[in-house]
Amino acid sequence: MNVSSTGRFATRMEGVPRSFIREILKVAISPEVISFAGGLPNKALFPLEELQASAAKLMSGLDRNILQYANTEGYLPLREKIAERYARKGLKIDPRNILITNGSQQGLDLLGKIFINEGDAVLMEEPGYLGAIQAFSIFHPRFVTVLLTDEGIDTQILKQKIDTENPRMAYLIPNFQNPSGISYTEERRREVAETCKGKPMFLVEDDPYGDIRFRGEQKNSFYHYLPEQTILLGTFSKTVVPAFRMGWIVAPDDVMERLIIAKQAADLHTDYFTQRLVHQYLSDYDIDLHISQICRAYGKQADAMISAIEQYFPKEIQFTRPEGGMFLWLTLPEGQSAMKLFDLAIKENVAFVPGNPFYVGKTDVNTCRLNFSCSNEHEIEVGICRLAKVLASLG
Repeated sequence: MNVSSTGRFATRMEGVPRSFIREILKVAISPEVISFAGGLPNKALFPLEELQASAAKLMSGLDRNILQYANTEGYLPLREKIAERYARKGLKIDPRNILITNGSQQGLDLLGKIFINEGDAVLMEEPGYLGAIQAFSIFHPRFVTVLLTDEGIDTQILKQKIDTENPRMAYLIPNFQNPSGISYTEERRREVAETCKGKPMFLVEDDPYGDIRFRGEQKNSFYHYLPEQTILLGTFSKTVVPAFRMGWIVAPDDVMERLIIAKQAADLHTDYFTQRLVHQYLSDYDIDLHISQICRAYGKQADAMISAIEQYFPKEIQFTRPEGGMFLWLTLPEGQSAMKLFDLAIKENVAFVPGNPFYVGKTDVNTCRLNFSCSNEHEIEVGICRLAKVLASLG
């Protein structure tokens, strides 16, 4: 007997969007397609041999505890390694204020659980990270968006929104923002911190790409200016490997207490063996040397994409020039549809992400995200040529 599922599901899932990019990747999976769609690290740069050696070393000790249940907070020596890396950036962080998570995406879910009641305001960049939009949507907030400029979020509008909307938190990506590739200026970072200071809210700083800077000078974290109100999200997905799902949250004591309870309810703890493996890798090898190799490669790929865009695209197409990270952002002439461009581009065997899912409440926009980290320089030129052909057909 078939039993209808109608009415059996929790209403909290209503209106939560599917991952738009995961749906696009299904279309772009054909080997003929050059894909600028996924936000994937370049697998050719994964430290495979080093991880294999670290895993063998870890297992050779025959310590059965590495296969046992563990505490919720995470392996303390790994948290100490993370704190040491922050210290080199001038941030003094107690390892006890670090929670190891199942990727930084779980961090978003945990923050939603402890902060967001239905109808609460959550402030985000426009355009904003679609994974955060999806994660927070489960808790049915009011999304309050603030436009990104070339220097970062518009702080005049930010102040106005904080004063009128009373957000629980502001979620921002100041380093090589996803999707735009924009990096906040130092002055804008200071202004954001000053605007949020003393307000009954937290500033959530997501920093998956901060280490992947291939030009320009390192900028200060919001935490540098406002440690008492800043929550940091970090990950090894972009600098080691994404399959490990190894992320973390840095938070004040009272927030950490609630995060630990929320994580215990979700999954008890992050995979302990993988925590130990990442710690072993960090102990055995120079991750900064590895990151420098990533930066050189991505810098060349970004330059190849920018050069091809300048050579082949119509001059009215605007685009960002990232100093790091994995993405750049296209703006088509007013009135042109990114979704229409995508449909035509797939027929020419080139894929990207239309801007739609990076906005809240907008159904058709004229912006597009292009990823450069997963294609070699030849593929980038060929793919941009294909996309230029489609753009020319739009007039």
